[in-house]
Amino acid sequence: MKFSVIVTLKKDVLDPQGKVVENTLRNIGMEDLKSVRQGKYFEIEINIGDPKKAEKKVDDMCKKLLANLVIEDYKVCKI
Repeated sequence: MKFSVIVTLKKDVLDPQGKVVENTLRNIGMEDLKSVRQGKYFEIEINIGDPKKAEKKVDDMCKKLLANLVIEDYKVCKI
């Protein structure tokens, strides 16, 4: 079973890397750009047949390692 995990900074957390990308894009002519926030993307394949158990296992991975729950949010999707 395969899942995607998207980890993003919480809305109230400053994103200096996103700001650098945003400023660079504006400097190369992308004036219509509103904002950029940077995050992390993971594809996880897991050998659990039960979809609910598999998603729970991936959720545990996020909570324990993939996301810093103090400053980041995450979303798990089956793909």
